[in-house]
Amino acid sequence: MNIRTDILMRVYIAFGLIVFFAFAVVFKLCHVQFVQGNKWRAMADSLSTMYRNVEAVRGNIYSSDGSLLATSVPEYELRMDMLAGGIEKDEVFKDKVDSLAAKLSALFGDKSTKQYSRLLWEGRRDKSRYFLLKRKVTHLQLNTVRSFPIFNMGKYKGGMISIAMNKRILPFKTLAARTIGYKNENVQPVGLEGAYSDYIDGESGKQLMQRIAGGVWIPVNQDIEIAPKEGADIISTIDINMQDVAQNALMKQLVKSDAHHGCVILMEVKTGEIRAVANYTRTAEGEYKETFNYAIAGNQDPGSTFKVASYMALLEDKKVDTNTLVETGNYKIPGHMIKDSHGSIGVVSVKRAFEESSNAAVAKLVNNAYHDKQSAFTDHLYTWGLNKRFGLQIPGEATPVVKNPGNRSWNKNMTLPQMAYGYEMQLTPLKMVSFYNAIANNGKYVSPIFVSEIRRLGNTVERFKAQVINEKICSDVTLKKMQEMLEGVITDGTGKNVIYNPLYKVAGKSGTAQVADANKGYRGKRQYQASFCGYFPADNPKYSLIVVINDPKNGYYGALVAGPPFREIADKIYASDADMFTHPAPDKLAGNTKMPPSKSGYRKATQRVYRSLGIKALLAANADAANVVDTNNGIDVREENYDENTVPDLTGMGLRDALYAAGNAGLKPVVKGSGKVVRQSVTPGSRTRKGLGILLEMQ
Repeated sequence: MNIRTDILMRVYIAFGLIVFFAFAVVFKLCHVQFVQGNKWRAMADSLSTMYRNVEAVRGNIYSSDGSLLATSVPEYELRMDMLAGGIEKDEVFKDKVDSLAAKLSALFGDKSTKQYSRLLWEGRRDKSRYFLLKRKVTHLQLNTVRSFPIFNMGKYKGGMISIAMNKRILPFKTLAARTIGYKNENVQPVGLEGAYSDYIDGESGKQLMQRIAGGVWIPVNQDIEIAPKEGADIISTIDINMQDVAQNALMKQLVKSDAHHGCVILMEVKTGEIRAVANYTRTAEGEYKETFNYAIAGNQDPGSTFKVASYMALLEDKKVDTNTLVETGNYKIPGHMIKDSHGSIGVVSVKRAFEESSNAAVAKLVNNAYHDKQSAFTDHLYTWGLNKRFGLQIPGEATPVVKNPGNRSWNKNMTLPQMAYGYEMQLTPLKMVSFYNAIANNGKYVSPIFVSEIRRLGNTVERFKAQVINEKICSDVTLKKMQEMLEGVITDGTGKNVIYNPLYKVAGKSGTAQVADANKGYRGKRQYQASFCGYFPADNPKYSLIVVINDPKNGYYGALVAGPPFREIADKIYASDADMFTHPAPDKLAGNTKMPPSKSGYRKATQRVYRSLGIKALLAANADAANVVDTNNGIDVREENYDENTVPDLTGMGLRDALYAAGNAGLKPVVKGSGKVVRQSVTPGSRTRKGLGILLEMQ
């Protein structure tokens, strides 16, 4: 063999070995993948364990009166280990599976017995150790399932597996739903649920989980290794009864006026706490739901409710007084005619112009007073903080838009007079009611709050109070005049026929604003916003209230559209709060020195009547029958004894007392009619015998 042949032979052998090993590797890979694949996958799954988070029970949200607004309830996934110790043998499973299927069908009602039976057999065929039977099982249903065939064989033999989850529910359904809000993954947080999620969420626990075939994770142990820590509770300022009143009144008016949307805010004057907030949007004909929080995010031209700020600036700068005369009707400015929709009421006082909500009057007054130095007017608005956000406890607050002469959009001829009656700006309903609240609160401007307290295990973690924005928005003189003007709106102005209630005083202002179209501005389709804002009772304010109705089809004036729900809410809250009642002084009877007359009769009943009247009776009787004697010292109740041989005077007595007295005198009474005794057949004081009949006529 020559050297060339020797070299080639070695090359062929080396190449052959390489090819052989390559085929061997490919063969082994295929064998592992296709022949032993299930075995190795199962082993890999059995070796895959990890700690996974266990969701904590979220804290509750309560109303100010302790009612539960939002809470978490346990909800379960029902699963089954088809290879559990008690049903390893097919005979045991086969013997009881149909009974289990029938019970599950009867309890849940979502599948027939046959369908449940087929489902169970499929899980058995697949030898599933974590087979899903049912989601969203309640705690009560879970307790019932534990008594079913197979599952009643015990914790480990029966194969029943329950996975606890938390479901968030609102016990009062739609009441304050938007304010309560929600928190979902990948969704911007809404309301209290979103704003206070760090407190409400609690701390997640840890549980050791094992991955089985199919990539399903099951708990290694039934007990959680690291228990989760429950979330803290939120005490909101919402009063559930006031919330119910507000929502019902708003809904009723939205349906009646066929409006697009509306909102209501009720605020406690001293504390700034929001007692009720309702927002509804039309979703279908005659149907409304809470889809957007207009109260805090609905920025629009406020309209005539803003005139309060305009007149306050004029009075504070002594540009006018309440008795200053001003012409109403039309007011011409370059490029625009400002009109009063109800027509001119002539030359009237400033107070009267405010009460009748004259646009022309306030535009003329503000334009004449501040035209040469327009920033002097807007400086007041900025000082009062109308251009700033509150920094609310819930997300979504809109940023107010209040112009000043430094803005590019400021028109030196048109902006100032139009701002005077609530245009050329964007304010939320919450901003307006808070400003009115400052007037009711003797000038102290406080920020509204929605949460008063955070508690954990019943102990206070944090307490919240309203932030003071401005200790005094104006002088006491100006404040007093504004309060009188607001009361005048109700007694003599636009609110007279709608809001006025003789039982208590209300102060407020109506507002009607044309809403600009998104594309065509004010020249597009005419839409209006009707509002009414005020406080009550005006002589000792406790609550501020605003009602806003947007795009009503049946009328659009503020007093006529927003006034009725304002009146309904105020009336019901006043009627339910005895602290707001003005108690009348007790009547005094001049020249009357005698006590109310009374006939002899049943002693306890007589005493009860006089006690109810606040008259002290001197008790000198122990018998059931008694007579009343008027003395200088009051009422003397004395024992009444009836002689069996003498007829008593029964006139004026009720039936019960008359029968008692007649019976004690030995008489046998016969009754005719009803009421009290007006005549008796036997003369009082005459002698009689036992068993003698006596006719008693009653009316």
